[in-house]
Amino acid sequence: MTQTHSLIIGSGVGGLSAAVELAAAGHKVTVLERAAEPGGKMRQLDVAGIGVDAGPTVFTMRWVFDGLFETAGSTLEEHLQLEKADVLARHAWRQGGVLDLYADTARTERAIQEFSDQENALGYRAFCARSSDIYETLREPFIAAARPGMLELVRRVGFGNLDAMWRTAPFSTLWGALGEHFSDPRLRQLFARYATYVGSSPLRAPATLMLIAHVEQEGVWLVNGGMRAVAGALRDLAVDLGAEFYFDEGVREITMEADRAVGVHSDHGRDIRADHIIYNGDISALGNGMLGASASRSVSPVAPVKRALSAFTFCMVAKVSGFSLHYHTVFFAEDYPEEFAAIFGRGDIAAYPTVYVCAQQRSGGYVPEGPEPLLLLINAPADGDRRFRDDRKLAMYRDQALALLRECGCDIQIQESACVTTDPRGFEERFPGSGGSLYGRANHGPLASFARPGARSATRGLYLAGGSVHPGAGVPMSAMSGRLAAAAVLEDQA
Repeated sequence: MTQTHSLIIGSGVGGLSAAVELAAAGHKVTVLERAAEPGGKMRQLDVAGIGVDAGPTVFTMRWVFDGLFETAGSTLEEHLQLEKADVLARHAWRQGGVLDLYADTARTERAIQEFSDQENALGYRAFCARSSDIYETLREPFIAAARPGMLELVRRVGFGNLDAMWRTAPFSTLWGALGEHFSDPRLRQLFARYATYVGSSPLRAPATLMLIAHVEQEGVWLVNGGMRAVAGALRDLAVDLGAEFYFDEGVREITMEADRAVGVHSDHGRDIRADHIIYNGDISALGNGMLGASASRSVSPVAPVKRALSAFTFCMVAKVSGFSLHYHTVFFAEDYPEEFAAIFGRGDIAAYPTVYVCAQQRSGGYVPEGPEPLLLLINAPADGDRRFRDDRKLAMYRDQALALLRECGCDIQIQESACVTTDPRGFEERFPGSGGSLYGRANHGPLASFARPGARSATRGLYLAGGSVHPGAGVPMSAMSGRLAAAAVLEDQA
């Protein structure tokens, strides 16, 4: 009997997860990747001879990966060294104040009382209970299941539990709901940042995203070697199961026969046939015909106005003084709504954008004595296919970010030769069709979560995985999308 052949386009975490699942099920698995290594957005850049994390930096929802490794007959601990974070993140404000969020919610509550007052500490307690309720309501019927419509989601939750569905607050904005819990504007700002985890504005994203607070409280892990090591572990796991990877080889066209996807034509001129194809890339590349006109009917592209956030990232090796960074540190100015009005309204960057800093060597209390690898990130509009910003503009954005840090007491001394910038155009080049969006479609409005396509495209034999499809953006969600795509393949094969 001929072995079923599944071909995967792209080795982001969704494609890697699908490769593991299908190889474990006995499929012949071929993965084509246009980059030189696996991981997609989970990457490192060489800066002055040091590897600097340049993509996702947070490992959460460990249960997704535990299940994946278990499917392959292994465990996460056999492949990765993980350290559970005690401090989830440090936060600082230009107008004053520094606050750590802890994995221990009681400790965070005490910290908030000291930072703000008892009213806001009690508001945090209620917020945690609400985020846990939302997460438990949606984990199995939405996050871990094939994409439902609104009515199907209600059916899965159970008509007898409509009150639980209502408590997920899809018709309230995150910004508005946080005002019910926090009178201190700094705390409202801090927790509103969860919307940016899925590339969205807290003023337009549903309050459902409060569930991210519970995700972090369940555990944030630091990965030895950075998130790039996660990609390497998944690749090794798939290879051990028989999967074959071809790097520096993308796909020019998905080939069709009688409205069914039957293979691909690669950048190297190879024609490869397969029984099933999983596309792990931005759906807009597929929908815009970048993989052939016939395959473009498989999915609708995301309109530029509906794209989620892009970013400017500055990977550097630099000396830090005046402020005690943690592994994850966020620096805020005062006017958070202005940041999103600038990005989603004017297509620009606010004068003082929020700055995220990952100091990847600062785990376990270690503080480097000299220059250290740092990732600085500010949010940006996803206009990388429509707008060019010259080096002077990029330097201006970097200087604005550094100025905010200085006003919060953190001085970073950089050298031009030890700083690598990636802008929305750079992300568009790396992830074609996205415009530089790092999250696919913005999660704006109560029905936005249902607008993402599911694992099955409109073309027979062609399946979808990655952060632009259900259940959404982020490393664990993308991994789940790959598992759901593999499950759809196996179900359709049966």
